[in-house]
Amino acid sequence: MNVESLDKAIRRIPDFPKPGILFYDITSILTNPEAFKYCLEQMYEIYKDSGINAIAAVESRGFIFAGSLAEKMGLPLILIRKKGKLPGDTYSCSYALEYGTATIEAHKADIKAGQKYLVVDDLIATGGTLAATKNLIEQGGGEVTDFFGVIGLPDLNYEKVLAPCKVTTLINYKGE
Repeated sequence: MNVESLDKAIRRIPDFPKPGILFYDITSILTNPEAFKYCLEQMYEIYKDSGINAIAAVESRGFIFAGSLAEKMGLPLILIRKKGKLPGDTYSCSYALEYGTATIEAHKADIKAGQKYLVVDDLIATGGTLAATKNLIEQGGGEVTDFFGVIGLPDLNYEKVLAPCKVTTLINYKGE
């Protein structure tokens, strides 16, 4: 398996969720054990010696990749959820969407001051959700050092939004 094979494993759905958008569907990676294994192996090789203390996963597809990596590395997994999905005390951060705003939350008890975090999602587009995740972790005294996405859309300038943190993707699609 290589990047070209990974590209072939990613389903493309035109005009979803609205006309003019080409949606990259990672569920087709999950139904292809070889492609899923490739993603997990690449993630492990990238982060095994990184010094991170915990992995934060963005709802919901980020959970799948981050959960597997956290287990393999023996690290805590922090869930970043949509507002109202977590019981108890939470940190909260709202951020702009194309049409409106969204709010994400994380349990206060899960974020540890002084720890270094990797934030994982399936696809990185504008970086808005990931920047909000970084804000949540910083509210608890943690430090985000890295962002990871299986797919990146660099033409949407996520690296500028997420700087100075390192951003890593396995495959990038330009102009889409």
